[in-house]
Amino acid sequence: MKISIATRKSALALWQAEHVADLLRALPEVESVELVPLSTRGDEILDRSLQKIGGKGLFIKELEVAMQAGEADIAVHSMKDVPAEMPAGFCLAAMLERANHADALVSPNGEQLSDLPQGALIGSSSLRRQAQLKMLRPDLRVEPLRGNVNTRLAKLDNGDYDAIILAAAGLERLGFDERISQLFVPDQMLPAAAQGVVGIECLEEATELRAVLAQLNHPTSVQTTLAERAIARVLEASCQSPVATYAVVEGNALTVSALVAMPDGSESIRDSVGGDVSDAEALGERLAGRLLERGAAELLEAAGEGTHG
Repeated sequence: MKISIATRKSALALWQAEHVADLLRALPEVESVELVPLSTRGDEILDRSLQKIGGKGLFIKELEVAMQAGEADIAVHSMKDVPAEMPAGFCLAAMLERANHADALVSPNGEQLSDLPQGALIGSSSLRRQAQLKMLRPDLRVEPLRGNVNTRLAKLDNGDYDAIILAAAGLERLGFDERISQLFVPDQMLPAAAQGVVGIECLEEATELRAVLAQLNHPTSVQTTLAERAIARVLEASCQSPVATYAVVEGNALTVSALVAMPDGSESIRDSVGGDVSDAEALGERLAGRLLERGAAELLEAAGEGTHG
Protein backbone atom coordinates (compact mmCIF):
# COMPACT_ATOMS: atom_id res chain seq x y z
CA MET A 1 0.00 0.00 0.00
CA LYS A 2 1.21 3.48 -0.91
CA ILE A 3 0.05 6.27 1.40
CA SER A 4 0.16 10.02 0.81
CA ILE A 5 -0.23 12.41 3.75
CA ALA A 6 -1.86 15.84 3.41
CA THR A 7 -0.23 18.25 5.85
CA ARG A 8 0.05 21.94 6.61
CA LYS A 9 3.43 23.51 5.90
CA SER A 10 4.28 24.76 9.39
CA ALA A 11 7.31 23.22 11.08
CA LEU A 12 5.12 21.52 13.70
CA ALA A 13 2.66 20.11 11.14
CA LEU A 14 5.55 18.76 9.05
CA TRP A 15 7.15 17.22 12.16
CA GLN A 16 3.88 15.46 13.00
CA ALA A 17 3.39 14.26 9.41
CA GLU A 18 6.97 12.93 9.25
CA HIS A 19 6.48 11.21 12.59
CA VAL A 20 3.36 9.43 11.28
CA ALA A 21 5.18 8.62 8.01
CA ASP A 22 7.98 6.92 9.97
CA LEU A 23 5.48 4.83 11.96
CA LEU A 24 3.66 3.83 8.77
CA ARG A 25 6.88 2.87 6.97
CA ALA A 26 7.54 0.36 9.75
CA LEU A 27 4.32 -1.52 8.96
CA PRO A 28 4.67 -4.54 6.62
CA GLU A 29 1.61 -3.56 4.51
CA VAL A 30 3.04 -0.14 3.64
CA GLU A 31 5.29 0.14 0.56
CA SER A 32 5.88 3.89 0.57
CA VAL A 33 4.73 7.11 2.21
CA GLU A 34 4.90 10.62 0.78
CA LEU A 35 3.96 14.04 2.15
CA VAL A 36 1.65 16.45 0.31
CA PRO A 37 2.25 19.88 1.94
CA LEU A 38 -0.68 22.31 1.53
CA SER A 39 -1.38 25.88 2.55
CA THR A 40 -4.61 26.50 4.48
CA ARG A 41 -6.65 29.64 5.05
CA GLY A 42 -5.93 29.41 8.76
CA ASP A 43 -2.21 29.65 7.98
CA GLU A 44 -2.64 32.50 5.50
CA ILE A 45 -4.90 34.88 7.49
CA LEU A 46 -2.83 36.01 10.45
CA ASP A 47 -4.16 39.51 11.03
CA ARG A 48 -7.51 38.43 12.50
CA SER A 49 -8.48 36.14 15.37
CA LEU A 50 -9.58 32.62 14.51
CA GLN A 51 -13.00 33.26 16.08
CA LYS A 52 -13.62 36.00 13.50
CA ILE A 53 -12.59 34.01 10.43
CA GLY A 54 -14.29 30.72 11.20
CA GLY A 55 -12.39 28.81 13.87
CA LYS A 56 -9.72 26.18 13.71
CA GLY A 57 -11.58 24.14 11.08
CA LEU A 58 -9.85 26.49 8.63
CA PHE A 59 -6.65 24.54 9.21
CA ILE A 60 -8.31 21.30 8.19
CA LYS A 61 -10.72 22.05 5.34
CA GLU A 62 -8.10 22.13 2.55
CA LEU A 63 -6.65 18.85 3.74
CA GLU A 64 -10.10 17.24 3.56
CA VAL A 65 -10.66 18.63 0.06
CA ALA A 66 -7.35 17.03 -1.01
CA MET A 67 -8.49 13.66 0.38
CA GLN A 68 -11.86 13.94 -1.38
CA ALA A 69 -10.09 14.78 -4.65
CA GLY A 70 -7.82 11.74 -4.31
CA GLU A 71 -4.70 13.92 -3.97
CA ALA A 72 -3.98 12.49 -0.51
CA ASP A 73 -5.02 9.40 1.46
CA ILE A 74 -4.76 10.69 5.01
CA ALA A 75 -4.32 13.93 6.95
CA VAL A 76 -2.40 14.32 10.20
CA HIS A 77 -3.68 16.77 12.80
CA SER A 78 -3.09 18.05 16.30
CA MET A 79 -6.28 16.63 17.79
CA LYS A 80 -6.96 19.81 19.75
CA ASP A 81 -7.51 21.55 16.38
CA VAL A 82 -10.06 19.01 15.12
CA PRO A 83 -13.73 20.04 15.52
CA ALA A 84 -15.69 17.76 17.89
CA GLU A 85 -18.11 16.83 15.09
CA MET A 86 -16.41 15.18 12.11
CA PRO A 87 -17.74 16.16 8.67
CA ALA A 88 -19.76 13.54 6.81
CA GLY A 89 -17.60 10.98 4.98
CA PHE A 90 -14.53 11.44 7.20
CA CYS A 91 -13.33 9.59 10.26
CA LEU A 92 -10.49 9.57 12.77
CA ALA A 93 -8.73 6.32 11.99
CA ALA A 94 -5.98 6.46 14.61
CA MET A 95 -4.76 8.42 17.61
CA LEU A 96 -1.12 8.23 18.65
CA GLU A 97 0.16 8.13 22.21
CA ARG A 98 -0.43 11.44 23.91
CA ALA A 99 2.62 13.67 24.33
CA ASN A 100 2.78 16.34 27.05
CA HIS A 101 -0.78 17.56 27.70
CA ALA A 102 0.26 20.72 29.52
CA ASP A 103 0.25 24.37 28.59
CA ALA A 104 3.63 26.04 28.92
CA LEU A 105 4.60 29.56 29.95
CA VAL A 106 7.50 30.96 27.93
CA SER A 107 9.13 34.10 29.30
CA PRO A 108 12.33 35.90 28.28
CA ASN A 109 14.42 34.95 31.32
CA GLY A 110 12.63 31.91 32.65
CA GLU A 111 10.26 33.84 34.92
CA GLN A 112 7.38 31.83 36.40
CA LEU A 113 3.83 33.20 36.33
CA SER A 114 4.20 34.45 39.92
CA ASP A 115 7.40 36.34 38.98
CA LEU A 116 5.78 38.44 36.24
CA PRO A 117 5.23 42.10 37.09
CA GLN A 118 1.81 43.52 37.92
CA GLY A 119 -0.22 44.05 34.73
CA ALA A 120 2.22 42.03 32.58
CA LEU A 121 1.22 41.46 28.94
CA ILE A 122 0.71 37.81 27.97
CA GLY A 123 0.33 36.60 24.39
CA SER A 124 -2.36 33.96 23.77
CA SER A 125 -5.22 33.68 21.28
CA SER A 126 -6.97 30.99 23.34
CA LEU A 127 -9.98 32.08 25.41
CA ARG A 128 -9.49 28.89 27.44
CA ARG A 129 -5.95 29.90 28.40
CA GLN A 130 -6.96 33.53 28.90
CA ALA A 131 -9.77 32.61 31.29
CA GLN A 132 -7.55 30.39 33.42
CA LEU A 133 -4.71 32.90 33.41
CA LYS A 134 -7.10 35.56 34.69
CA MET A 135 -8.31 33.18 37.39
CA LEU A 136 -4.71 32.78 38.57
CA ARG A 137 -3.66 36.41 38.08
CA PRO A 138 -6.57 38.85 37.49
CA ASP A 139 -4.09 41.73 36.99
CA LEU A 140 -2.59 40.26 33.79
CA ARG A 141 -3.39 41.64 30.35
CA VAL A 142 -3.88 39.04 27.62
CA GLU A 143 -3.55 39.98 23.95
CA PRO A 144 -4.01 37.80 20.83
CA LEU A 145 -1.01 35.94 19.45
CA ARG A 146 -1.29 34.17 16.08
CA GLY A 147 1.19 32.39 13.83
CA ASN A 148 3.20 29.19 14.06
CA VAL A 149 5.44 28.30 17.01
CA ASN A 150 8.54 29.96 15.55
CA THR A 151 6.61 33.15 14.74
CA ARG A 152 5.20 33.34 18.25
CA LEU A 153 8.59 32.82 19.89
CA ALA A 154 10.05 35.53 17.62
CA LYS A 155 7.35 37.98 18.78
CA LEU A 156 8.25 37.25 22.40
CA ASP A 157 11.97 37.69 21.68
CA ASN A 158 11.14 40.96 19.94
CA GLY A 159 9.70 42.31 23.20
CA ASP A 160 6.06 42.36 22.02
CA TYR A 161 4.96 40.46 25.16
CA ASP A 162 6.20 39.85 28.70
CA ALA A 163 5.42 36.15 28.27
CA ILE A 164 3.44 33.85 26.00
CA ILE A 165 1.60 30.55 26.47
CA LEU A 166 1.95 27.63 24.06
CA ALA A 167 1.22 23.91 24.14
CA ALA A 168 4.18 22.14 25.71
CA ALA A 169 3.90 19.27 23.20
CA GLY A 170 4.56 21.55 20.23
CA LEU A 171 7.59 23.15 21.89
CA GLU A 172 9.02 19.76 22.83
CA ARG A 173 8.45 18.26 19.37
CA LEU A 174 10.33 21.14 17.76
CA GLY A 175 13.22 20.93 20.22
CA PHE A 176 12.33 24.10 22.16
CA ASP A 177 12.14 22.35 25.55
CA GLU A 178 14.65 24.79 27.03
CA ARG A 179 12.34 27.71 26.23
CA ILE A 180 9.70 26.44 28.69
CA SER A 181 9.71 28.56 31.86
CA GLN A 182 6.82 26.81 33.61
CA LEU A 183 4.54 23.86 32.92
CA PHE A 184 1.03 24.40 34.25
CA VAL A 185 -0.42 21.51 36.27
CA PRO A 186 -4.11 20.67 35.72
CA ASP A 187 -5.11 22.41 38.97
CA GLN A 188 -3.74 25.66 37.52
CA MET A 189 -4.71 25.25 33.89
CA LEU A 190 -6.69 22.44 32.31
CA PRO A 191 -5.68 21.78 28.69
CA ALA A 192 -7.81 21.78 25.55
CA ALA A 193 -9.57 18.53 24.66
CA ALA A 194 -6.97 16.04 23.34
CA GLN A 195 -4.08 18.53 23.63
CA GLY A 196 -0.84 16.66 22.87
CA VAL A 197 -2.53 13.94 20.79
CA VAL A 198 -1.78 13.50 17.08
CA GLY A 199 -4.70 12.09 15.08
CA ILE A 200 -4.96 10.59 11.62
CA GLU A 201 -8.00 11.37 9.48
CA CYS A 202 -9.12 9.55 6.34
CA LEU A 203 -12.24 8.89 4.27
CA GLU A 204 -14.78 6.73 6.07
CA GLU A 205 -15.13 4.41 3.07
CA ALA A 206 -11.39 3.54 2.99
CA THR A 207 -11.82 0.34 4.99
CA GLU A 208 -8.52 -1.31 3.99
CA LEU A 209 -6.57 1.85 4.82
CA ARG A 210 -8.43 2.25 8.12
CA ALA A 211 -7.43 -1.28 9.16
CA VAL A 212 -3.76 -0.44 8.53
CA LEU A 213 -3.98 2.89 10.37
CA ALA A 214 -5.73 1.31 13.36
CA GLN A 215 -2.45 -0.44 14.20
CA LEU A 216 -1.07 2.96 15.25
CA ASN A 217 -3.79 3.50 17.87
CA HIS A 218 -2.63 4.02 21.46
CA PRO A 219 -5.52 2.55 23.52
CA THR A 220 -5.22 4.85 26.56
CA SER A 221 -4.93 7.97 24.41
CA VAL A 222 -7.97 6.85 22.40
CA GLN A 223 -10.04 6.61 25.61
CA THR A 224 -8.93 9.95 27.07
CA THR A 225 -9.54 11.61 23.69
CA LEU A 226 -13.03 10.10 23.43
CA ALA A 227 -13.92 11.38 26.92
CA GLU A 228 -12.52 14.87 26.35
CA ARG A 229 -14.00 15.31 22.87
CA ALA A 230 -17.41 14.14 24.10
CA ILE A 231 -17.49 17.12 26.47
CA ALA A 232 -16.71 19.57 23.67
CA ARG A 233 -19.33 17.92 21.46
CA VAL A 234 -22.15 17.98 24.03
CA LEU A 235 -21.36 21.58 25.02
CA GLU A 236 -21.25 22.46 21.30
CA ALA A 237 -17.93 24.09 22.09
CA SER A 238 -15.59 25.06 19.28
CA CYS A 239 -11.82 24.79 19.60
CA GLN A 240 -11.97 28.48 20.47
CA SER A 241 -14.45 28.23 23.36
CA PRO A 242 -13.34 28.87 26.94
CA VAL A 243 -13.76 25.15 27.66
CA ALA A 244 -10.98 22.99 29.12
CA THR A 245 -10.95 19.26 29.77
CA TYR A 246 -8.50 16.59 30.86
CA ALA A 247 -8.91 12.85 31.35
CA VAL A 248 -6.54 10.51 33.20
CA VAL A 249 -6.51 6.70 33.16
CA GLU A 250 -5.21 4.65 36.10
CA GLY A 251 -5.68 0.92 35.68
CA ASN A 252 -9.29 0.46 34.53
CA ALA A 253 -10.45 3.78 35.98
CA LEU A 254 -10.85 6.98 34.02
CA THR A 255 -11.28 10.37 35.68
CA VAL A 256 -12.21 13.34 33.54
CA SER A 257 -12.28 16.99 34.66
CA ALA A 258 -13.67 19.97 32.81
CA LEU A 259 -14.00 23.72 33.15
CA VAL A 260 -16.19 26.31 31.46
CA ALA A 261 -15.31 29.92 32.18
CA MET A 262 -15.86 33.52 31.21
CA PRO A 263 -12.84 34.75 29.18
CA ASP A 264 -12.09 37.34 31.89
CA GLY A 265 -12.02 34.60 34.54
CA SER A 266 -14.80 36.27 36.56
CA GLU A 267 -17.05 33.20 36.52
CA SER A 268 -16.30 29.52 36.06
CA ILE A 269 -17.79 26.07 36.53
CA ARG A 270 -15.50 23.11 37.19
CA ASP A 271 -16.41 19.50 37.81
CA SER A 272 -15.12 15.96 37.35
CA VAL A 273 -16.48 12.42 37.11
CA GLY A 274 -14.89 8.99 37.27
CA GLY A 275 -15.77 5.53 36.06
CA ASP A 276 -14.65 2.56 34.01
CA VAL A 277 -12.27 3.34 31.15
CA SER A 278 -14.48 1.38 28.74
CA ASP A 279 -17.21 4.02 29.30
CA ALA A 280 -14.90 6.90 28.33
CA GLU A 281 -17.27 8.61 25.90
CA ALA A 282 -20.31 8.19 28.18
CA LEU A 283 -18.33 9.63 31.11
CA GLY A 284 -17.49 12.70 29.05
CA GLU A 285 -21.13 13.10 28.07
CA ARG A 286 -22.22 12.73 31.69
CA LEU A 287 -19.77 15.39 32.85
CA ALA A 288 -20.92 17.75 30.09
CA GLY A 289 -24.53 17.18 31.24
CA ARG A 290 -23.56 18.13 34.79
CA LEU A 291 -21.85 21.28 33.55
CA LEU A 292 -24.97 22.21 31.56
CA GLU A 293 -27.13 21.68 34.67
CA ARG A 294 -24.88 24.15 36.48
CA GLY A 295 -25.22 26.83 33.81
CA ALA A 296 -22.45 26.08 31.29
CA ALA A 297 -24.63 26.99 28.28
CA GLU A 298 -25.40 30.40 29.76
CA LEU A 299 -21.71 30.98 30.49
CA LEU A 300 -20.73 30.04 26.94
CA GLU A 301 -23.45 32.27 25.55
CA ALA A 302 -22.24 35.16 27.70
CA ALA A 303 -18.71 34.44 26.48
CA GLY A 304 -19.96 35.08 22.93
CA GLU A 305 -20.26 31.49 21.80
CA GLY A 306 -24.02 31.51 21.41
CA THR A 307 -24.42 27.78 22.05
CA HIS A 308 -27.69 26.08 22.92
CA GLY A 309 -29.93 28.85 21.60
